[in-house]
Amino acid sequence: MRRPERLGEALKAEIAEVVGFEMDDPRLGSITVTDVSVAPDLRDAKVYVLVTGEEKEVDQALKALRNAATFVRQQVAMNLSLRHAPLLHFVRDTAEENAARVGAIIQDLTNRGEFREKDPEDPID
Repeated sequence: MRRPERLGEALKAEIAEVVGFEMDDPRLGSITVTDVSVAPDLRDAKVYVLVTGEEKEVDQALKALRNAATFVRQQVAMNLSLRHAPLLHFVRDTAEENAARVGAIIQDLTNRGEFREKDPEDPID
C-alpha cells in the first residue's frame, strides 16, 4: 500500500475519533467519516462524510466541519505524531444516497412491470 493510502486510512480513523468524541458541537451528531483521499504530495486530504438529516441540517453540519477543520487537523497531527498534517477538505459523500435513489427507481419500474430481473435459468437472449 502506498504512503498516501496508508495515511488516508490512519486519518480516517483519527478524524472519526476527533469528530465523534472530542467535539461538542450538536450539529456534528449525525456524521460518519466514510473515506479519506490524500493527495500524492501529502499536502491535502479530502474527507468524505455521510451526514443524515434534512438538507438544512446537512448544510449546517458541513459548515461546522469546515469551520473546525483547523482544530481537527491539529488534533490529528498531535494524535498521529505527524510533523506536517495535510489540509483537510470536508466533502459530502453522496454514494449511499445515489444508491438508494437508483434502488427506488428500479423498484418503481419493477412495480409498473417495465423492469424485471433476469432469471439465471433463462437462456441468453
